Amino acid sequence: MNGLLRVISGTARGRKLRVAAGDTTRPITDQVKESLFNIIGPDIAGASLLDLFGGTGAVGIEALSRGAAFVRFVDLNRSPIQTIRANLEHCNLAENAEVIRGDAFTLIEQRADRQFDYLYVAPPQYKGMWKQALLAIDTHPDWLSDDAWVIAQIHPTEYEKLELESLDEFDQRLYGSTQLVFYQRRVRNE
Repeated sequence: MNGLLRVISGTARGRKLRVAAGDTTRPITDQVKESLFNIIGPDIAGASLLDLFGGTGAVGIEALSRGAAFVRFVDLNRSPIQTIRANLEHCNLAENAEVIRGDAFTLIEQRADRQFDYLYVAPPQYKGMWKQALLAIDTHPDWLSDDAWVIAQIHPTEYEKLELESLDEFDQRLYGSTQLVFYQRRVRNE
């Protein structure tokens, strides 16, 4: 898998990314990543992104390369954290990034220290962690800017419709064995 991930566009275009050793990460393919950023479009410029299960850092690094103002990467395991840091340095993008080794669920349960325009959720598959993360985000919408998107990367067999209070599902895209599910912060009519 080494050398197969790369930055697709922006200031770090063409840079190859390291992949974390072991089975703690599930790297996004270039095809899915390119499709994701085609959907987000130019709105990523100046935006902030929280990558809750950072893995290799490929999604957040792509966001920074395309002009995101800030990305926070969170991962529980040492190998992904080291990989993210190395990839950020290799792409000269560390200045606008924060890398935290910690539990994503513990972080989301805390009071938000800032709001994010995008939250990317791509935990290990088949463990129900994506649902747990979405439910935690749903009960802590203070992490989300008013027009924020939450994007879950899952295997299609994992999908189920979730009953949420603060988020509305608005789109799904299927790319082989990867499904992206898009949620937006619910608009309150008061």
